[in-house]
Amino acid sequence: MQLSGAQIIVQSLKAEGVEYVFGYPGGAVIEIYDALFQLNKFKHILTRHEQAAVHAADAYARVSGKVGVALVTSGPGVTNALTGIATAYTDSIPMVVISGQVGNSLIGTDAFQEVDTVGITRPCVKHNFLVTDINELAETIKKAFQIAASGRPGPVVVDVPKDVTQAMAKFSYPQEDIFIRSYQPVVQGHIGQIKKAVQMLASAKRPVVYFGGGVVLGNASEELTKFVRMMGAPCTGTLMGLGAYPSGDRQFLGMLGMHGTYEANLAMQNADVVLAVGARFDDRVVSVPSKFFEKAKKVIHIDVDPSSIAKRVKVDIPIVGDVKNVLSEMVALWQKQESMPSEDALGKWWKTIEEWRSRDCLWFDNDSEIIKPQYVIQKLAEITGNSAIITSDVGQHQMFAAQYYPFERPRQWLNSGGLGTMGVGLPYAIGAKLAAPDQDVFCITGDGSIQMNIQELSTCFQYRIPVNVITLNNGYLGMVRQWQEIYYGGRESETYFDSLPDFVKLAEAYGHIGIRVDKKSDVEGALLEAVKQKDRLVFMDFLTDKKQNVMPMVGNGKGLDEMVLPPHMRADGKA
Repeated sequence: MQLSGAQIIVQSLKAEGVEYVFGYPGGAVIEIYDALFQLNKFKHILTRHEQAAVHAADAYARVSGKVGVALVTSGPGVTNALTGIATAYTDSIPMVVISGQVGNSLIGTDAFQEVDTVGITRPCVKHNFLVTDINELAETIKKAFQIAASGRPGPVVVDVPKDVTQAMAKFSYPQEDIFIRSYQPVVQGHIGQIKKAVQMLASAKRPVVYFGGGVVLGNASEELTKFVRMMGAPCTGTLMGLGAYPSGDRQFLGMLGMHGTYEANLAMQNADVVLAVGARFDDRVVSVPSKFFEKAKKVIHIDVDPSSIAKRVKVDIPIVGDVKNVLSEMVALWQKQESMPSEDALGKWWKTIEEWRSRDCLWFDNDSEIIKPQYVIQKLAEITGNSAIITSDVGQHQMFAAQYYPFERPRQWLNSGGLGTMGVGLPYAIGAKLAAPDQDVFCITGDGSIQMNIQELSTCFQYRIPVNVITLNNGYLGMVRQWQEIYYGGRESETYFDSLPDFVKLAEAYGHIGIRVDKKSDVEGALLEAVKQKDRLVFMDFLTDKKQNVMPMVGNGKGLDEMVLPPHMRADGKA
């Protein structure tokens, strides 16, 4: 059967089990959109900006565990999508982005809406393809899905010239994975290295398990939880790893790093053996590697991506492999071995940790009549039973959400951890709600971030996507202002907003429910109303403390034990 290139794309996506495609039409993809209309194989979500389309596809992947799909046109369609692609790349999210391109004969002529898609996306994709021959189209899409989802996941771009979408060819979609000689990710860890790791952990006196987003992406939460509980050791997670281990468990010390808890940072700094699972030791976790090693420690590092191991810190036992497979092997070996950690040593280690924990680094003035952002997050957690899917933008509100909402399961927490992209929160909520329609979804954002993709309120109205938006409105670009206060003499350069819109009226103009909350006593009522409105988007504008800072804080160039502490933990009560 002869199909057009556009029809082949649609049929190929259907063969991959695609449920949603997020996109925006244009000249170079008009044939594909015509095929979408005629074949009606899956749901297309028309966003209001290509960046939001890619973010929504990214979130759909994060929540569902499937490959997200976005469709954009050539030229500005691709350049608008670039931020979303880079966001997914830094967080290792499996995604296929199909982009239109000018016809083969026009490539390189500076044609209307032409950009070098392969060139400009190369630094921020796992792989990309330019399909110049219709006979290679179906196989290329198969390869794209295969590459995006395997090994360390990531976005793959498939750039398709317009004449390829118009050409005709026989359609046959590969049923089995295609052997790619140059791409064979290692999934089974070296058993000898795994045995060494188990032995090292058994002899540790101050062990810490440090996990990251790789545990979530690798669906290894169950294996991680089992191993940590068998060891009896403390564990801590990165921003991207939150939810991989239940936050309410005593062995979990909270997030670590720049805005990590006092106990997590000091445990990581003072450990004698660190087991890193699916984490990168990035600069927001270990600011300065030399300071991290001021107290001698051994490091075991498990990751499916060999380039992530020993990139920033010296590793004693590297283990390349799928974290789920490796942790399963470690559980089995731990159960068989005769030697176990010293109970006395582990008891002393826990005593020290509990002393750090008793200082209650996340305490805040809950008696204040001014709405504290922490209070809003705590109330949200209480009302939703810690079970809602939470998306966030980037800034202080993101850190408050990470610190004060106890994530109990993987794929519950969505944020831009690697690129730090403002504007992801609302499109993330769209993708999350479509992936999990029975779950409550809350976007926690700021008055700066929400305006970067606020037009997606229109998308929510068109498709009846009932997410909830919480704006922690302090009238500032809060995180930048915090740095200016602490490190730049309080000089608030271009961080103050004195022309914010009326978010309630704006939400209502888009067809949604808007609620403004300026009294602490009204916080709970607004959140309860949002939870009750199952079929409507509720936009809540909380007027919060303008100068509330996120603490603790590890500044640039500082070690994990050199935190700026909140006032109640300082001897002099001053910064």
